[in-house]
Amino acid sequence: MPMNSGYTQLIALALAIASSAFIYAKLVSSKRKPVLNPKKFQEFSLQEKIVVSPNTAIYRFALPRPDDVLGLPIGQHISISAEINGKEIMRSYTPTSSDDDLGHFDLLIKSYEKGNISRYISLLKIGDKAKIRGPKGFFKYTPTLSRHIGMIAGGTGITPMLQIIRVALKNPADKTKLSLIYANVNLEDILLKKELDHLAARHPHRFTLYYVLNNPSEDWTGGVGFVTKEQIVKYLPPSSDDIKVLLCGPPPMMIAMKKHLAELNYPAPRTVSKLEDQVMCIMDTNN
Repeated sequence: MPMNSGYTQLIALALAIASSAFIYAKLVSSKRKPVLNPKKFQEFSLQEKIVVSPNTAIYRFALPRPDDVLGLPIGQHISISAEINGKEIMRSYTPTSSDDDLGHFDLLIKSYEKGNISRYISLLKIGDKAKIRGPKGFFKYTPTLSRHIGMIAGGTGITPMLQIIRVALKNPADKTKLSLIYANVNLEDILLKKELDHLAARHPHRFTLYYVLNNPSEDWTGGVGFVTKEQIVKYLPPSSDDIKVLLCGPPPMMIAMKKHLAELNYPAPRTVSKLEDQVMCIMDTNN
């Protein structure tokens, strides 16, 4: 009996050690150091290309290990660099993925025939590598950042907004209200519309969504033409110390939106925005 008792205790001890080692390994992996390095470019391989429209796709890049995290704070962006026609070209992009997505990160990119980095990325084959550095930017989203965030996005300017919307709505403890005006030329240009509509329907008290099209069909019920002051008044929170308005889109659109906001007595955004600013331009160049 003493031998059996000793043997049982030995087995129990071995199991306890194994369990502790497993828990420790899980904790270590869950706290893995972010892959991004703000001081140097690193190469990441294209793992998958998910076509969204004829000229737009989600480009999924692999991280070194399946349980790695990119390490990008919500609201910040990365730089992609490439040598094009003998010149080093660099552009900024906001991943639509977050650190909840292990082993990869996603970039939603619209390619242009005369674009630089966007065309370069569109020509990558599976397994090809891109040089990336980050994080970059002043903006870091947290659940206590603001009572209400208004957003105006145009085209691929939806990417930083979607990143914030996703992380805010999946957190039950986050009470931030989100209002988005999203402008495009044609219906088919609206990126990730199905997901946006689903989020708005699932969170009607926290997330409101209004589309504006330049060239709508006859049965279109959203906005027509360009984003107007009246639409901003109707769909975004009024100026207040506890709200923010985020802007991201083509430069001509951003100029017009700044003018509208100024006429509605919102504070003017700085050339280089700070986190405490009420109106901020979020960087995302897609060309």
